[in-house]
Amino acid sequence: MAHEHAIARYRKLYAILLRLYSKPYRDRFGEGMEQTFNDLCRERKEADEGLFAFALWAFAETFAGIMRERITMIMMQNITKRLTVWAVVIALILMIPLVAMQFTNEVNWDLFDFVVMGALLFGVGLAYELVARRSEQTMYRTAFGVGLVGAFLLFWVNGAVGIIGNEGQPANLLYGAVFAVGFIGSLMARFKPRPMARTLFAAALTQMLVPVIALLIWPPPATSWAPGVFGVFVLSAFFAMLFVISALLFRKAAPEFPRYGEQKKCQDELFE
Repeated sequence: MAHEHAIARYRKLYAILLRLYSKPYRDRFGEGMEQTFNDLCRERKEADEGLFAFALWAFAETFAGIMRERITMIMMQNITKRLTVWAVVIALILMIPLVAMQFTNEVNWDLFDFVVMGALLFGVGLAYELVARRSEQTMYRTAFGVGLVGAFLLFWVNGAVGIIGNEGQPANLLYGAVFAVGFIGSLMARFKPRPMARTLFAAALTQMLVPVIALLIWPPPATSWAPGVFGVFVLSAFFAMLFVISALLFRKAAPEFPRYGEQKKCQDELFE
C-alpha cells in the first residue's frame, strides 16, 4: 500500500514537472514520457526495488532535458527574429535598384538579377548568424563580418562587370581560387580565430597573385585589361586589404598563448 501511495505521489510530481516543457513539445512527447515513467515505476515496485533513487534520477534527467529544450527554443526564436530583420534589410537594399530603374536607363535589372542578389545577401546574413553569432566576442564577429563583406563584394563586382576587362573575360575566373582558399581554409580551421587569421592572409595573398598570373597568361594589348593593368592591381589590392583587416581582427580575437620558452618553463615546473 505504501508503494501505491509513493507511485501516485511520484506520478503526480512528474506530471507537474512535464508542464515545464513548451506546449508543442509537451503535446508531442508528454503523454509518452509520462506513460514510460509510470511503467518504470510499476516495474520497480514489482521487482521490489527502491523508488526514491529512481524517481530522483528521472526528475533530474527530465529537468535537464527541459532546460536543453528551453534554451534551444530561445535560440531558434532569436535566430528567427534576426533573420527576419535581415530579410527586411535586404528588401530595403533591393528597393534601391528598383527605384533607380524608374529614373535612369543605366540600371537594367530583370527578375533573375533581383533573385540572385537577394539570395546572395540572405546567404551572407545566414552565414553570419550561424558562425559569427556562436561567439560572444565583438572582435570575432567584426572579423567574420569584414571577411564576408570582402567575399561578397568580390563576387558581386567580378560577376557584374568583371575586374579584368569585362565579365566575359576568362581571366576573371581565376578569382574563384580566392573563394576556394577562403571556403576550404575556413572549414579546416573550424572557424577558430587563429587558423581563420591564417586563412584570410592566404586569401589576401591569392587575391594579389591572380592579376599576376592573368598578366602572364593574358597580357595586354592582346587582351582587354580595362581599367588598365594598374587599375586592376589597385582594385585587387582593395579586396586583399579587406581580407588582411579581417585576418588581423581574427588575430586580436584569438586567445593569447604563452611563448615557447614560457610553455617549456611551465612544463618543466609541472613535472618537477
